[in-house]
Amino acid sequence: MKLKNKMDDIAEFISLIHGGYACISVVTNEEFEMLDIVRRAAAKLEYPMQIWSAGLGIREGLHPLIPSPPKQKSPEAALAAFQDGGTKTFYVMLDLSTHLSNTLVLRALRDAIHRIAVNKSHLILIDSEDKLPDVIRSYARTFEMSLPGREELDTLVRTTLREIHNKTPLEIGITRDGLEAVIRNLRGLSIRQAHRLICDAVCAERRFDDADVNTIIAGKRRMIQSDGLLEYVQAPLTMEEIGGMDNLKRWLKLRKDAFTEQAAQFGITPPRGILILGVQGSGKSLCAKAIATAWQQPLYRLDCGTLYNSYVGESERNLRKALRQIEAMSPAILWIDEIEKAFASAASQSTDGGLSKRMFATLLTWMQEHREAVFLVATANEIEALPPELLRKGRVDEIFFVNLPNERARRQIIKIHLLKRKRDPKHFDLDALAKAAEGSTGSEIEQAVISALHEAFDSKTELTTAGIVAALRSSPPLSVTMAESVAQLCAWANGRCVPAD
Repeated sequence: MKLKNKMDDIAEFISLIHGGYACISVVTNEEFEMLDIVRRAAAKLEYPMQIWSAGLGIREGLHPLIPSPPKQKSPEAALAAFQDGGTKTFYVMLDLSTHLSNTLVLRALRDAIHRIAVNKSHLILIDSEDKLPDVIRSYARTFEMSLPGREELDTLVRTTLREIHNKTPLEIGITRDGLEAVIRNLRGLSIRQAHRLICDAVCAERRFDDADVNTIIAGKRRMIQSDGLLEYVQAPLTMEEIGGMDNLKRWLKLRKDAFTEQAAQFGITPPRGILILGVQGSGKSLCAKAIATAWQQPLYRLDCGTLYNSYVGESERNLRKALRQIEAMSPAILWIDEIEKAFASAASQSTDGGLSKRMFATLLTWMQEHREAVFLVATANEIEALPPELLRKGRVDEIFFVNLPNERARRQIIKIHLLKRKRDPKHFDLDALAKAAEGSTGSEIEQAVISALHEAFDSKTELTTAGIVAALRSSPPLSVTMAESVAQLCAWANGRCVPAD
C-alpha cells in the first residue's frame, strides 16, 4: 500500500473514468474530501456533476453553495432522472446503500447503472458503511482515498493557522523542530481530523508553540481509539524490566537504529517483524511494550476483534484501513496479540465462509510487501492454530520462543518485582526464591509477590522471603496444571525457533 497525496488520488480517479467504469463505490467518513476529489476530476475532464442526498435531493455538484430548489428527493426518482440525463456526466449519490433494502430502489439502481454506462457517464456511490448488496458490488469498482502525506500536512498546518489568525490574532512561537513533531504526529489522520486537532491546540490560549505537540498527540490517541481498529499503547517499560530473554534483547539491540538514513546508506533493510511464541504469562506482551520504548517508536495494538463485521467485504476493508493507517503513521510498531485467535479458522477447515482465510491472506500480503517503516510484533500461545504460512522466513525476520524462565531469569524477575514495589532485594534470599519459583512463569512470580504483600499488609508485618515462598507454593503453576500442553509446546519449539533466553 503506497501512500499517496490528493493529486495522486485525483489522477487515480481520472484513470478509473478513462477505464470506462460506470459505477464507482467509495466507503469513507471523509465525504467532503471525496467530493472535492470528484469535483477536481470533473473540472479537469470538463464533465458536469450532480449530487443527490436524501435530505437535499438532486443539486448542482460543481457549485454546491449555489442554492437550488430540491428535486427528486426519493432515491428511485433521482436514479430515474440520472439514467435519462446527458452523456459524460458525474452523478454522485450520498449514502444510497442505506436505501437498498428496498427492492424498488435496488431495481432502479441496477437499471440506472446500465443506462448510465450506455450514456458514457459515471455513477459515484459515496457511503459511510460498506453495505452494498453483492449484485451491485459485482458492477462497482471500489476506490480508496489516501491519507495525507508530509507535504499536505505541512500546508494544512500553515493554512489553518493563517485562517485562524485572520479571524482572531494568534501568537506563533513554534520552532522548526516543534513544527516537524506536529506534522509527524498528524500522520495517519485525515485532512478533517488533522484540521480539527490544530484548531483544538490553539483555541484556548490563542497561541501555537512547541508545547502544543502534546495536545496533538493526546487528541490523536482519542481519535484513533474511537475508530476502534488501532489502539495506542503507552509503553513505559524498558528491557531492564524484563527478566531473562538475553537472545531477544541482543537481537533487538543490534537493530535499534536500522530505520535510520545511515542504516539505509550502509545497505541495511529495516527489519519487518518478529513472531514470539511461548507459554502463557511468560512475558510476550511485555516484550512488545519494551521494544517500543527501546526503539523510541509509538506502539499500536491491532484489535482484531473489531475487524470482523457482519457485512460482506467490510471486515477485509477494516483490515486494509488499519494497515494503511499504521503505514501512514510510520515509523511505528504494530502489535498483534494472540494472533492465532484473531485468524482462528485460517489454519483449519473454515467455519466462517472463508473470511478468516481471506483476512489472513490480506495480512500475509502486507507483511511481505509493505515498504513503510512498520515493525510487526506478533505473539502467540498455541502452535496448532497458527497457519504454516506465517512461520515462513520472509514473512517475519525471526521466530522466538519464550520458555519457562530458568533459575537466573527467575532471580532477575523476582528482583524486578521487588524493586517495583519499593523493596530492597538485598533483604531477601533471591536464590531461595528462585528455586521455590521453579516452573512458574513471570506473571505467576509477579502474582506471588503481590499475594505475599497483601498477606503482610493484612497481618501488619513486613514482606519476607518466607511469605513469598508460601505464596508460590499455595497455587500450582501453569506448567503443572497444563503440563502436557506446555511439554508439547516446548517440544515443538525445539529446533524450530530461536530461544529468547
